[in-house]
Amino acid sequence: MKADFFKYQAQTSPHPLAVEVSHAKGSYIYDISGKGYLDFVAGVSAVSIGHCHPAVVDAIKTQSEKYLHVMVYGEYAQDPAVQLTRLLAENLPESLEQTYLVNSGTEAIDGAMKLSRRVTGRSEIISANQAYHGNTFGALSLMNYEERVAPFRPVVGGISHIDFNSFEDLNKITKNTAGVVLETIQGGAGFIQPEHGWLAAAKKRCEEVGALLILDEIQPGFGRTGTFFGFENYHVVPDIVVMGKGMGGGMPIGAFTASKAHMQLLSDNPKMGHITTFGGHPVIAAAALATAKTILESDLMAQTLEKEKLFRSLLKHDLITEVRGKGLMLVAITPSAEITTEAILMAQEEGLILFWLLFETRAIRITPPLTVSNEEIKKGCKILLKVLDKITTKMA
Repeated sequence: MKADFFKYQAQTSPHPLAVEVSHAKGSYIYDISGKGYLDFVAGVSAVSIGHCHPAVVDAIKTQSEKYLHVMVYGEYAQDPAVQLTRLLAENLPESLEQTYLVNSGTEAIDGAMKLSRRVTGRSEIISANQAYHGNTFGALSLMNYEERVAPFRPVVGGISHIDFNSFEDLNKITKNTAGVVLETIQGGAGFIQPEHGWLAAAKKRCEEVGALLILDEIQPGFGRTGTFFGFENYHVVPDIVVMGKGMGGGMPIGAFTASKAHMQLLSDNPKMGHITTFGGHPVIAAAALATAKTILESDLMAQTLEKEKLFRSLLKHDLITEVRGKGLMLVAITPSAEITTEAILMAQEEGLILFWLLFETRAIRITPPLTVSNEEIKKGCKILLKVLDKITTKMA
C-alpha cells in the first residue's frame, strides 16, 4: 500500500508520515501490522467524538439505506440537513438563524467572504497576520504568509491584514470594509487566544463602520474549548460564523451561519449566488447531526475543561516552555523546531500520534478526540515525556 500511495496519490509534502492504516476505533488508529497508535491529533481536530463512534456509524448506515445524493443543495427538503440546521440555530445566538451547508471549512470561508461583500456592497476584507483559513483561492487570499501565497498569485484582491490582539490595528477597519475574518483562536500561529476583550472590541468596531465580523470556528467549534462554539468564551457574537472539521464526526463538511436577512441575499440578484452540488449531503448531514447531539446531550464539553487541567498538570518538562490553548485545543511549545520535529517523529515510533502547526514551528499539536479518557491522556503524556527525556540525553 505504501508504494502505491507514493506512486499514485498526489502528495501534500515531501515527507508524509505514511502510516498504513488498517482501522481506527475510539482514540486509536491501527496500522496493517496491527500496531495501535494513541491519537492525540484526531484528524487535525476533525474526529470530535473518536474514530467510528457508534452514533455516527449508525447514522451513516441508516441514512445510506434511505437515499444518497438526490439533488443539488437547496432545492429539495432533506431531513438530515433540515434537522442539522435547526439544531445549530437552537444552539447559536438568535441572530444566527440560517445555515448554508458546504463540503469543507475552506469552502465555508469562501462563502462567508462572498456574503460579506453581498451584504455591504463593499470589497475590502480584513484578516489577521498569521491567519490560516484554508487553501481554496478565497481562503488562501486571506493569508499573509508570502512563502505559501506567492506561487499562486494573483489571488483574490482587496485583502488587508491586522495584527491579532492589536487594539490599535482595529482602526484599520473602516467604512470601506465589507468583512473582518478572524479565527476565534488562531490555529496555525500557535493556538493564540484573543486577549483583554480584543474580540469584543473588534465586533464593536465592525458595528461602528457597518462591517461584518466573520469568526472562523473550524477548529474550536463543536465543543473543543468547553463551549459548543469557541466565541462563547469571549462574550462576542459574530455576524457570520464558519464551521467545519469537528462537526462531521470524521465526515467531510463545512458550514456558515448568519441572519436570515443576510442569508437570503445569496438566493437572489443573482439567483444561486452561492451553489454547491454536494453540500448538505444527506449521509454526511446525518453524521454531523449525530455528532452534535452526542456532544450536546453529554457532559463532554465540561469534561474537556477538566481534561485540559489534566494535560497541563502532566506536561511539565524542561523542553516544554509553554502549553497554549483552551480545552482540548492545546499545543506544547518546545525551544526549537528541530526539537519539536524530533519529538513528533519519535512519539510516533512509540505509538503516539502528535503533529505540527503551520506557522509556529516549535509547537506540538495536542488535539485528541473529546472522548479521550483520563487514562489515555496519562498514557500519551507519559510517552511524550519519555521522548523528551531521550532528546535531553542526546543534547547533553
